[in-house]
Amino acid sequence: MPLPAESPPPCPPPRARRSLSVMIICCNEADRIRACLESVAGWADEIVVFDSGSRDGTVDIVRRYTDQVYVTDWPGYGPQRNRALQQCRGDWVFSLDADERVTPALRAEIDRALADPQLPYTMLKMPWRTWFFGAPLRFGRYTSPQGKLFRREGARYRDHQVHESLLMPSRVDGILKSPLDHHSWRDYRHAQEKHLQYACLLAAQKHAAGQRGSMGMATLRFFTDFLQQYVLRLCLLDGWRGFLISVILAQYAFHKYAALYTLQDRAPRRLTAGAASLPGD
Repeated sequence: MPLPAESPPPCPPPRARRSLSVMIICCNEADRIRACLESVAGWADEIVVFDSGSRDGTVDIVRRYTDQVYVTDWPGYGPQRNRALQQCRGDWVFSLDADERVTPALRAEIDRALADPQLPYTMLKMPWRTWFFGAPLRFGRYTSPQGKLFRREGARYRDHQVHESLLMPSRVDGILKSPLDHHSWRDYRHAQEKHLQYACLLAAQKHAAGQRGSMGMATLRFFTDFLQQYVLRLCLLDGWRGFLISVILAQYAFHKYAALYTLQDRAPRRLTAGAASLPGD
């Protein structure tokens, strides 16, 4: 009597990855946030969204993907991210912006990393694939790896109005290979307005910290920042797009220090103007 055929060994169960929260802060992003949410829906364990008063239907779109939606005021980038972070419950947090998309390759790479029981990192960075007028930039500032994915325990953001950094009890960085798609600017006007807004916010932050600027510094930074991006960081290899983004970043540096100078110069001018109009002169 023939022996029964041996059954194949059972496949080992898939190794569970650490739980993952995606958090997003937004305002008036109805034209972009759907693609962002589609890229993480059904993959993240939870999606936490903080909206600061959208009037374009953003909140209605978000509620189709998550019930963790909070409509608040706008306290600045750092404080708002901390509000969102406090609502996250995952072991790891992915801080995503409405103009970003998580590619399938990046999702798969993150799954492998978070399933590794010996994962030595507390922060995972990923390259930015920033799209600029129809094509991705290959060089320069907007291709630098971004620290968007981190272990939640003990993490918090600095209470800065813009360019807020993450504070962690222990930080060990790892670099992923797959890119995060970044569609930062709707058009040329939006690119200029966004950089000008950030420059003025940073100027106010520097002024509050007691830093000073000058028109000479603003002018110098225009030229040095252009050369840094266009030559040293090889934006020249991105053709006209590389030239244009280098000019925009040079303008950004100029606006930052010019705005700082006008902030520190405002009070003395007011005093001088007031003295000139004193009665009895």
